[in-house]
Amino acid sequence: MRCGTNQAQRCDYFAGRRYLPDNEVLAIHLESDTLVWVRTRTGIARIEFRPMTLEQKAAAFEERVRLRHNRYGLLGTSELTRAGDLFSNRMFPNDNDGLWTAIYIAAESFRFAVTGEPEARRLARNSLEALMRLEQITGISGFPARAYIRKGDYRHPGGEWHITPDGRLEWKGDTSSDEIVGHFFAYSVYYDLAAAPEEKPAIRAVVARIAAHILDHGRYLVGPSGKPTTWGKWSPAYFADKSALGWCDAPLNSLELLSFLKTAQHITGQERFAAEYRKLIEEGYPRRAAEYRARKCELNYSDEELAMLSFYPLLEYEKDGALRRTYLNALEQWWENERREENPLWIYMYSRAMGRPVDPEKAERALARHPMDSIDWTVRNSHRRDIRMAPYNDRFGRAESLDLLPPDERPVMRWNANPFRIDGGNGGRSEDDGAAFLLPYWLGRYCCGP
Repeated sequence: MRCGTNQAQRCDYFAGRRYLPDNEVLAIHLESDTLVWVRTRTGIARIEFRPMTLEQKAAAFEERVRLRHNRYGLLGTSELTRAGDLFSNRMFPNDNDGLWTAIYIAAESFRFAVTGEPEARRLARNSLEALMRLEQITGISGFPARAYIRKGDYRHPGGEWHITPDGRLEWKGDTSSDEIVGHFFAYSVYYDLAAAPEEKPAIRAVVARIAAHILDHGRYLVGPSGKPTTWGKWSPAYFADKSALGWCDAPLNSLELLSFLKTAQHITGQERFAAEYRKLIEEGYPRRAAEYRARKCELNYSDEELAMLSFYPLLEYEKDGALRRTYLNALEQWWENERREENPLWIYMYSRAMGRPVDPEKAERALARHPMDSIDWTVRNSHRRDIRMAPYNDRFGRAESLDLLPPDERPVMRWNANPFRIDGGNGGRSEDDGAAFLLPYWLGRYCCGP
């Protein structure tokens, strides 16, 4: 543990394989204010505090994506077949390849808007083409796959997989609202900030197909079975069904569909989507979107991510004062919990919506403390005496704390995870891609700072 006199006598806690060979510390040698040597039972660790700008940190994560996380333009999960050994990297598809790729596309689009670097646009376009391929590969107009692989590529067993007619590719079905939210968010940001004129017709076409698919199927996402997918549901009938969680999902899913149609209207200019958006307003979708506080059944951090990625384009495009007040009221209800998380992505998105900086120092501190080592080492903090544990568990029955630890003392996690969960990890068997740093960093540069 390293304690200093600034930031209210802050102490930094170093434990686990992220920092040490093992936790049986035998000796500590302080070489300087920025360098310490630690001898443990099985080895020696060098812990150095090296000056680095956030832009330099972003460049390191950019390189990480290039080396170990880009699979056909999609951001693939990086599995380490030997714990902690980056040379044993093996990529495989997961349920949310579309969502994670969308986050990376948006990050590179904001980077291009800030820097004008052609490389940022090239990377964004390469992944955008992969995102568009998810919709093309299924053979169902407007229905994107969760992921796809070439036949014979490594993948974990399980899930709903389909083979293309030519037998060369496999794609994963039962696509969820997570994917659709990611697609519309990425298309929105790329179209506005990075798309060349000759690229826009293809983007308009895929956005129109996805939006039309949802409308043509009664506000459901319908796959090869001809039935709605498990989580692709935005209809009033679903919202009325308490047994299927629709009543609890109604505020978020109402917000999502409003965002989809407003984005489709903006990108395509088609009157159909403008008319359907007005129809949602008449049916009370904005009012229902602002009922999150009343209908919340559990605290779901994945839902927070879907909400914020939906709020962003909706509030970028909606100019009507009364509707904006309703949407901002809805946003404030999500912000009640999000503010305590000190999440830089939510802070910058909320600041953009409010038109003023909110908690910028907390966002910058979170980015500064984002761990450079994104291997998913096992992390244990619940034994610490300086942490107050909550008298309740999270929705998965796991213990959490009342105190928010800095990101480099928590398990590796994306922004859809519980930041108050202080134990976790998988023994160093995977590596995160770093897009969870890249998106808030470049969004913050774009909307909220130099």
